[in-house]
Amino acid sequence: MLARRELVLGASAIAAAGTLAAPVALGQVPEEVQRTPGTSSDSPREEKNKRVVVAFYNAALNEKNPDRALGYVGASYRQHNPLVEEGREGFRRFIEWVRSDHPDSHSEIKRIFADGDYVIMDVHMVRFPGERGLAIGEIFRLEDGKIVEHWDRIQPIPEAGKNSNGMF
Repeated sequence: MLARRELVLGASAIAAAGTLAAPVALGQVPEEVQRTPGTSSDSPREEKNKRVVVAFYNAALNEKNPDRALGYVGASYRQHNPLVEEGREGFRRFIEWVRSDHPDSHSEIKRIFADGDYVIMDVHMVRFPGERGLAIGEIFRLEDGKIVEHWDRIQPIPEAGKNSNGMF
């Protein structure tokens, strides 16, 4: 079970509602992501794993640069998304498709959790300007500081909900 180790967007990012944050520098957790008061701190390994995943994610889905993203991936890469081919080359082909089919897409990390070698993210992805986008739950497993396995769950953001909580 995951310990409550949550990072959430700070007030500066929330104030800019409707705009998506720019990609962060490789290897850095976004500045606007602040630790939730009262939560336990992550170990140095967990902090490093989060930095690796954020750098990978921004290189892959915001910069659409498969070569840079693959620098954060281990020699083997196990993929659980049924729409993406297995392995490093399957991942490369997926990012090349994203770049050609969704050139203006952007992903914003809303929350990031770490538990040992697992990193979980709550992400808002907008594929085309003006759309509500997708809520994505991402799970990564790392070995020796490299990403070796990936799962995700993707859900369209509805126009209206049966509650006022929102997706994020």
